[in-house]
Amino acid sequence: MTQRALVAELQEAVASAPFFRPVMPRTGRPFSVQMINLGSLGWVSDRAGGYRYQPLHPVTGKPWPPIPAAVLAVWRAIADYPGDPEACLVNRYDPAAKMGLHQDRDEEDFSAPVVSISLGDTCRFRIGGTERGGPTHSLKLASGDVVILGGAARLAYHGVDRIYPGTSTLLKDWFPDGGRINLTLRRVTGRAERLNRRG
Repeated sequence: MTQRALVAELQEAVASAPFFRPVMPRTGRPFSVQMINLGSLGWVSDRAGGYRYQPLHPVTGKPWPPIPAAVLAVWRAIADYPGDPEACLVNRYDPAAKMGLHQDRDEEDFSAPVVSISLGDTCRFRIGGTERGGPTHSLKLASGDVVILGGAARLAYHGVDRIYPGTSTLLKDWFPDGGRINLTLRRVTGRAERLNRRG
């Protein structure tokens, strides 16, 4: 599947599960990104319940749309994990959006990697170690790039410092100002790993 075909599938998903803007649990401050989820579980954040996964869209109350087959194919090709992802976060970065350094640690089993797919404008991605405040380094992620956080890097602090507007035309028909879409695939429960050990 081409990137444009994948964007078309995402547009269909958003038609039934619109983007929403999560807020920080303690302060209520809104994220600079908008998001939806795909899959059986979706990551959300609000003041009432904090960071968590849930099966329903917080605005519509409906189940999340399924993860596209082409996205699952990426996971199956590179994740080296016995089960499929249960959540695919779809973060929409407008040209001014950022994402502060954070760890992905709301999942049960850290043996499953986090797989990230970039679409649209290039961003400056920053990654460090597993301790907050440690040294970091930056790299540019362009449309179509894939990042895997697994093994020792599974709990690495990471974030997006900036978007480089005008570096891609992929999203122009959807968002006139362009921006970036990031798909983040996660295994939430670890159930597949447990079943694999029993077998």
